[in-house]
Amino acid sequence: MEPDTVPPIAHTSRRTLLALMGAATCGALLSSPRAAAAPAAAVGLDDPAKKEIAMKLVSSAENSSLDWKAQYKYIEDIGDGRGYTAGIIGFCSGTGDMLDLVELYTDRKPGNVLARYLPALRRVDGTDSHDGLDPNFPDDWRKAARDTAFQQAQNDERDRVYFNPAVKQGKADGLRVLGQFAYYDAIVMHGDGGDATSFSSIRRRALRQAKPPAQGGDETTYLNAFLDARVWAMKQEEAHSDTSRVDTAQRVFLRKGNFDLNPPLDWKVYGDSYHIG
Repeated sequence: MEPDTVPPIAHTSRRTLLALMGAATCGALLSSPRAAAAPAAAVGLDDPAKKEIAMKLVSSAENSSLDWKAQYKYIEDIGDGRGYTAGIIGFCSGTGDMLDLVELYTDRKPGNVLARYLPALRRVDGTDSHDGLDPNFPDDWRKAARDTAFQQAQNDERDRVYFNPAVKQGKADGLRVLGQFAYYDAIVMHGDGGDATSFSSIRRRALRQAKPPAQGGDETTYLNAFLDARVWAMKQEEAHSDTSRVDTAQRVFLRKGNFDLNPPLDWKVYGDSYHIG
């Protein structure tokens, strides 16, 4: 993905509710006239056009906006016990991914406006504390968000921690674009730790009910089992108990058999309607 530039809120997003992803030579062709061309690889969620759709789908749920690139500067404490939530994927000061992001940014650009908060971010990791961050961290985050180096760091950490692992596992399970997106959205919200509601635990719960296509299972049956497991996980935590991002979005696409997330796409999240043409 090429570096993005900055070109979400009255909204009802999850955040507001809480406080609120070697050509052959001519000779070779002549010597093997009946050789069949290799089939084109199936388009995955990592196709640039599909990835853009994934970013918009997640942003509709996280920010009540399809303009995901406007979220580099977003930051607030949404009262979910994870401290500050910020950026394009909801990096949290209490879960370690915000710390990793700022460390990456500082490796690439020493002396940046957020570098001085690294000791505080290390102290508050695993808590909802703002100790050492208030009162200026939010303003400094927004200043950093104007820097294309920080925007690219957000993109890269999103891909490393969330997008790439989800797509890799989805492809290994034989899932098409929709299934890969279901994995991505789950890992964005739940992370992939060792707890019962993490992405890997959700997947294991689904595997007890159905086999994915790579194991000879039916894709629709498996994805319904995965989404059932996802809904169960969401309901274990009040912060995630509104399941509309599954019920009125992903299940809508699944019922229509739109396994490749081909536009036009129409869905709802938290009662708000969205469209990609």
